[in-house]
Amino acid sequence: MKLFQLQLLKTVLNNGLNISRAATQHFVVQSAVSRQLSLLEEELGLPLFERKGKRLIKATPLSQAIVKEVDDIEQALENIRAVADDFRDGRQGEIRIATTHMQAKYFLPPVLNEFRQRYPKVKVNFLQGNPSQLVQMLHDKEADIAICTEEVAEDEALTTHHCYDWNHALIVPEGHDLASGELSLERIAAHPILTYVFGFTGRSKIEKAFAERELTIDTSFSATDSDVIKSYVRLGFGVGIIARVAYTPEEADGLVMRDLSGFFPESVTRIAYMKNKHLKTYITDIVDILEQEGKKISA
Repeated sequence: MKLFQLQLLKTVLNNGLNISRAATQHFVVQSAVSRQLSLLEEELGLPLFERKGKRLIKATPLSQAIVKEVDDIEQALENIRAVADDFRDGRQGEIRIATTHMQAKYFLPPVLNEFRQRYPKVKVNFLQGNPSQLVQMLHDKEADIAICTEEVAEDEALTTHHCYDWNHALIVPEGHDLASGELSLERIAAHPILTYVFGFTGRSKIEKAFAERELTIDTSFSATDSDVIKSYVRLGFGVGIIARVAYTPEEADGLVMRDLSGFFPESVTRIAYMKNKHLKTYITDIVDILEQEGKKISA
């Protein structure tokens, strides 16, 4: 049994049993893939696929079980390389951070500033996406750590660290009816609301709070980016509900911010990585820096 055979099997399953596509990804001919899988079946003494003639119809339960073990083997190989890198020179390398635009712009700058001072030779790559995509990047070994609010706490394959607590804020143009006076969900619901798409930055908590008061809201405009929401609030499309950390006085530019912590429950931003992943020294350090910076925000 060879590791290459096991990796071929995984690639075939990941490509919907398409032998040709798997061969291309491994830079071999199609017949070589078929031959190696046949040899693996012979050694195991059990079929890896249900077939109709020469065509693969379905992966057997054995195939699916093997692929899970292959994931662990590949992670172990990656860990061995990481350990060797630490012994070779733990102050240079690369870190891949999967995160959202909001975290990258508003939370991470001071973190990365301190990190770069400690590790000037470590390359930093940002990978952006929605929370479910960020989690998948961890599983696919495309990212080392993820920083986001949604999704990560529910994934049992991940180790998570509390980073910081935050709440939402209302933003309106200067002179708007909601710029002054006592706020209520009823007053806010009387206006079109610009906020995040579902799956981003606590949108479900916003919807739930209004629903519990039996209030219907107009959320016909939504975005993944706080800056986009602010731009359209300035244009008069409605009032905005964004993460409080995404509002800074220097970027106010005609907007008024009002705290909404009394209306929506707190959200938690977390740091996540795969449980079986060996963290290089500089990755452990950036997790520590993230936690320390998070404490400043939560305080």
